[in-house]
Amino acid sequence: MQRFRVGVLGATGAVGQYLVGLLAEHPWFVLTEVVASDRSAGRPYAQAVRWRMPTAIPEAARDLTVKDLQSELDCDLLLSALDTGVAEVAEEPFARAGFPVISNSRNHRMDPDVPLVIPEVNPGHLDAISSQRRGRGWERGLLLTNPNCSTIGLAMALKPLQDRFGLAAVQVTTMQAISGAGLDGISAAAIHDNVIPHIAGEEEKLEAEPKKILGSFDGAAFRSAEIAISAHCNRVPVLDGHMESISVSLRSEANSQEVADAFREFRADQLVRDLPSAPIHPILLTADEFRPQPRLDRGVAAGMSVVVGRVRPCAVLDWKFTALVHNMVRGAAGAAILNAELLVAGGWLDTV
Repeated sequence: MQRFRVGVLGATGAVGQYLVGLLAEHPWFVLTEVVASDRSAGRPYAQAVRWRMPTAIPEAARDLTVKDLQSELDCDLLLSALDTGVAEVAEEPFARAGFPVISNSRNHRMDPDVPLVIPEVNPGHLDAISSQRRGRGWERGLLLTNPNCSTIGLAMALKPLQDRFGLAAVQVTTMQAISGAGLDGISAAAIHDNVIPHIAGEEEKLEAEPKKILGSFDGAAFRSAEIAISAHCNRVPVLDGHMESISVSLRSEANSQEVADAFREFRADQLVRDLPSAPIHPILLTADEFRPQPRLDRGVAAGMSVVVGRVRPCAVLDWKFTALVHNMVRGAAGAAILNAELLVAGGWLDTV
């Protein structure tokens, strides 16, 4: 099949480096552009980046010249790992100029015409792209957003229960890895022997985004799912992998076997299952009462599955369980690439 040329915005940052690494051997995509700040522009990528990945810089990326955000770009779509402040002013102009833009930033997630997509959960929300293009006067460009890294783990874990039993209320407490704060986001002195019980803006995202994702698109507007969600978010001294302790109130009764079956049997639509980066099992259920654990389980299924364990009755709501998501892969770079694959498979890039 045709290989699509991909540009990475924010290519020298933490998520940008994951994107560059994951694109190296991709069967559908080839990295042709790396974009970063003015101070990095003009240099080969290998010289501009402080590479933090455990593997070497991909050969295909080493000699690419880093461009700034004002440069002409030769690619078919853009994966954005820009910081929020930069993304606010950069992403929409690229979409207006004709580029499909898949963003990891929060800026446009809750816009009324922008899909907030997890392919296994709400692939049908891509239909909003047609009305987005009409409303904004874009012929080929588009904006598509990934959820917050914790939201992805939560929404994926909730989807099987919503489909089988309906959801009335959710309480979630997160234990989030330090990599979620970026390359220089938190000091060792601050996080060592410590838990930080506040992550700016995180609880608001976790309480709002799943309702859009688990809701519907009726052809004209998104309709939020009617679920009450309460979140506590904490930063903990773990390198990668966000843990979430989740309690749920279901709309219909379920026993332990039915809840376990809902997790174990959950599958994506066939279109999504055929995507190169899609895990065979989006939810991996473990019976080990000491799992999941970030160090042991964040890398399963190449980091693209959510691991669920400790499913048991809840004395306050109905059921409670633990979920683990690799925040840098499934929660960010891998999510963007999977969404790009979904755009290709759905025919949204045919006119590019």
